[in-house]
This record gives sequence, structure tokens and C-alpha cells, in this order.
Amino acid sequence: MPSGPGYGARRTAGGSAAALGGIGFLVTAVACFAILDAATKIVALAVPALMALWVRYMLQAILSTAVLLPLHGRGLLRSSQPRLQLLRGLLLSICTTMAFFGLRLMPVGEFTAIVMVTPLAVSVLSVVLFKEKIAPLHWLLIAGGFIGTLFIVRPGSGYIGWAALLPLACMAGNSAYQLLTSHLGKSENPATTHLYSVWVGAMLSSLLLPISWAVVDSPWIWSLMLFIGIMGAAGHFLLVLAYQRASAAILMPYLYIHIGFAVLAGWLVFGHVPDHWAQIGMGLIALCGVGSAWMTARQSRPAMQAPAI
Repeated sequence: MPSGPGYGARRTAGGSAAALGGIGFLVTAVACFAILDAATKIVALAVPALMALWVRYMLQAILSTAVLLPLHGRGLLRSSQPRLQLLRGLLLSICTTMAFFGLRLMPVGEFTAIVMVTPLAVSVLSVVLFKEKIAPLHWLLIAGGFIGTLFIVRPGSGYIGWAALLPLACMAGNSAYQLLTSHLGKSENPATTHLYSVWVGAMLSSLLLPISWAVVDSPWIWSLMLFIGIMGAAGHFLLVLAYQRASAAILMPYLYIHIGFAVLAGWLVFGHVPDHWAQIGMGLIALCGVGSAWMTARQSRPAMQAPAI
């Protein structure tokens, strides 16, 4: 599931206790996403993609509205940049669709690790698009993350094959999504941004539902589709709570726990254990990602006044 620092634009500061609470919410959120991905892989083998995505987005939109609207009132529905909100929702829908097909063809852990290169890709795009300057060590960490991806994909080895294009495309789309999230976070209520995104996904999948509907007789599959919607709503709501309590600079390193949860879910549900080279690649991505996040936190700490932990 895509997530990012844009949720932290209106963080309510609260010292070390708030930061620890934010970390706890974040870790729980990525655990929800790992469980969601494992359930999605099961559903992807039994149900048309657009049908499953419709159930997920519609349930997530309804639950999110039921929780957020009473908290924020009708002002939650107002946006100063509705076109960018719609674009962000479209990007999220595209990334989620690619993730659905990617998880159908790839192990959960390997797929998640490749997508988790996104923060490093965002750093590169920030240099290209916004002329930001980063230290040579930061460039080395970015290169290390991409090398870790090559360890997992290993072109020509047959370990994953052409299916690796799906998480790579998802990573590219997610990078654009993160940059847009960060931009919107400067002026928009993060709850408004979240609500727009899930309803854009719900409306798009509803429009396409007639061409993808299929009869599903299994109560187990229906239960899993509903479960995916609940996990998606819970994960994103927990992210909102996390970024309200701690800055993105503090939370970003803990996002890489997602890789460990994904590997664990893949082993528990599917009995899959990444091979030696894939494990090295995952470790390299996580190490470089955490190092990159730590360097970003050091550079931005004085400006962000991040709470100490």
C-alpha cells in the first residue's frame, strides 16, 4: 500500500511520548499492509482484479468517511486543489492495480522490498525536478538501494522474470504519488487528501465494475475481499494517527519494517522463503533506506523541530 510523508504536514507535536506513539501506530499500520498484501495474493488468484479492487475501495471509502467526517465536519470535503487531489487518487488507483497483478505473480516479500525503494527514487526525482542538493553519501545509499533491487530481480536468472516489471512500475508510480502527496500536504488537510484518494478509487472501480464482475460462490473469498477493505482502511487511518504524532523524518526509517512483516506473511501463508540473493537484496534495500531516512532527518531536524526519542 502506498504511504508517505504528506500525512505529516499538519503533525501535532507532543514530545517523546507522542513520537513513540507515532512509531507504534506506524509499525501497526505496516503490519496491516503486510497482512493485506498476503490476503490480496490469495484473492488475486480467484477473482478478477477490478472486482476485488472495487470491494476494497468501496469498503475503505465508506469506513474512512464514517470515521473521519464526524471528526472533521463538512469542511473535510473542501479542497483548494481538487484537480491535484483527483490526480493523486488516480495515481493511487493505478499503483494499487499494479500491486494486485504483481502480488498475483510474485512472492509478497520480494514485491514489497522492490516497492520500498520508492523513498530513494523520490530523492532522485527531487534532485531532477526541484534541484535539491544531497550529500555524496546519500547518493551512495540511493545506489545501494537500487543494487539491492537488482539482487532480487536478477535479470536473466529466471528467479522472478518479467513479473518484476510490475513492482518496478508500481515504484515509479508511487514515487510520483509521494511527491504529489508532499506538495498537497503543504496546504491540504491530510484527512481530506486521504478521503479524496479512496473515493476516486471507489468511483473509478465502480465505473469499470460491469466489465469485470464475476460470480464468486466461495464465502471464504468474499470474506477475504471484505477483510482487505478493512485492513486498507485501518492501515491508512493508523498512518494518519502516526503522522499526527511524529514527523516524517522520525517515522520514515520504521517504514522498512514492512519488508520484514511481508517476508513473515509470505512464509506463514504461502510457505515461501526468499533465496539467499533475495535476502541480501532485501537487507541492502532496508539498510540503505534507513540510512537515507536518517540523513534526511538530520538535515531537516532543526527546521522541523522534530521531537526527540
